[in-house]
Amino acid sequence: MKIWNLTPENAPAIEQVAELLVAGFGDTGSASWRNLGEAIEEVENSLQPGRISRIAVNEQLVVLGWIGGLEEYDGNVWELHPLVVRQDCRRQGVGRTLVADFERQVAERGGHTIRLGTDDENCRTTLGGVDIYPDVLDKLRSIENVRGHLFEFYLKVGYHIVGVIPDANGYGKPDILMAKRIAPHSRGA
Repeated sequence: MKIWNLTPENAPAIEQVAELLVAGFGDTGSASWRNLGEAIEEVENSLQPGRISRIAVNEQLVVLGWIGGLEEYDGNVWELHPLVVRQDCRRQGVGRTLVADFERQVAERGGHTIRLGTDDENCRTTLGGVDIYPDVLDKLRSIENVRGHLFEFYLKVGYHIVGVIPDANGYGKPDILMAKRIAPHSRGA
């Protein structure tokens, strides 16, 4: 497996990534990328300045996964958005490798922290499908994975839950906010 920059000139890879988005988010309950046109637009947006867009490919140049990111807070923070891995390549280290590569890319650009949101749009955690008000932080502290939600993957690669946006995607569909510091803190900085 190799990790490369996705570039505007690589039309076959752009189409493969768009197909991955449609297939990869189809079972999450997400309203994002329901068709190839929306997905291609998302991929093309990832190729803009101030963004990171990386693909994992095999020896036959088949795209196994894609990760994107957006610069925020003058480059101190980057949003990881999105990450998708082919269904037949999951649990084989592709996502973990893409995240590690993304962290290196951000560090090389002087970033300190990576943040992400991992939506629960189909009740895969104890926060989904329920009213988490008024004790939002208490419910967040006791979050459990009930049906294979990705927040556990991010915990395994060193991210921390830092918040939640209740009802971000509609009633009972929160966005779980996570972050990871990737650069050591230096005194006086």
